[in-house]
Amino acid sequence: MAGTILVTGGTGYIGGELIDQLLAAGKMVHTTVRNTAKSEPRLRSRWPDAGGRLKVFQADLENDAGWAEACSGCDAVAHVASPFPLAVPKNEDDLIVPAREGALRAIKFAHAAGIDRFVLTSSAAAIAYGDQDGKEHFTKDDWTPVDHPSVAPYAKSKTIAERVARDWATANAPGMVFCSINPVAVFGPVVNDDLSTSIEIVKKLLDGSIPMTPNMGIGVIDVRDVAKAHVAALMAPAETVRDGRFPMQAKFLWLREMSQALRTLVPELAGKAPTKGMPNFLVKLLAPFVAEMNTMKSELGRTRDVDGTHTAQTLGLTYITAEQSLEDTARSLAEHGIIES
Repeated sequence: MAGTILVTGGTGYIGGELIDQLLAAGKMVHTTVRNTAKSEPRLRSRWPDAGGRLKVFQADLENDAGWAEACSGCDAVAHVASPFPLAVPKNEDDLIVPAREGALRAIKFAHAAGIDRFVLTSSAAAIAYGDQDGKEHFTKDDWTPVDHPSVAPYAKSKTIAERVARDWATANAPGMVFCSINPVAVFGPVVNDDLSTSIEIVKKLLDGSIPMTPNMGIGVIDVRDVAKAHVAALMAPAETVRDGRFPMQAKFLWLREMSQALRTLVPELAGKAPTKGMPNFLVKLLAPFVAEMNTMKSELGRTRDVDGTHTAQTLGLTYITAEQSLEDTARSLAEHGIIES
């Protein structure tokens, strides 16, 4: 059973929650950040009592420096770090290259250090995107076709990164226990105002930045469950998780349903949440000028319902409901002064 675990991307939303749960379970944690001078004080302030049980290393997804040191003495790796911007980049390689090279770098250095368990934080974006002949329901066996013209750079980056890491493990580290966690959009409590892309959606629904809801939907999963899945994958018997692929979703919701849920569950915070839908033609009209609309354009009317039951059953999870996760997100945003309460 792993005692010291490397969690890459410790300042990220999922990475931070995973570190929280691992420290609470009595584990030793190494974590990587891009700049220790900037990030280590933030991490120390979040876990002031961690002391030597938390070690912070400077390591970049596109550079070898620091990776050997970060892996040294670890029993397992959770590779969480990967770029996830709100806007579509001008050049898709701005996402694809660091995602692909970071996954390969992490797994190569892990193998060189004798680490025999590697959990990759992938995404449902590697499962459920591209047209796929109009398919609406997806499982662990589905893959996003990266050559489809509708596949956005982020989905392409996650798909490519997962495939190359899997292929490398198969070819070069047959004794390594490799698996991936593939969550949909991740919600739940926040710890500061450095918001993930998913949390920005709830913030924008609550603060009036989205005056009407486009006809699109997303899967919802809670960050606490995503971290629990990582912990389970790190600790479970090898035969339970080897070569596994673990999609995570509590529920698929249309944005209009998310807005209505917020108005029902936290009415005191959701006075500005939209009640009307945005016509498709308006989304397409705004797409050239508003980055978020350009992202949404290809998703209008599309259901991408990812089956998370295999993961829940295999890893022993009971998901926090989508509604509870949205409520907890909203209350947390208010608690931290990010939205008006």
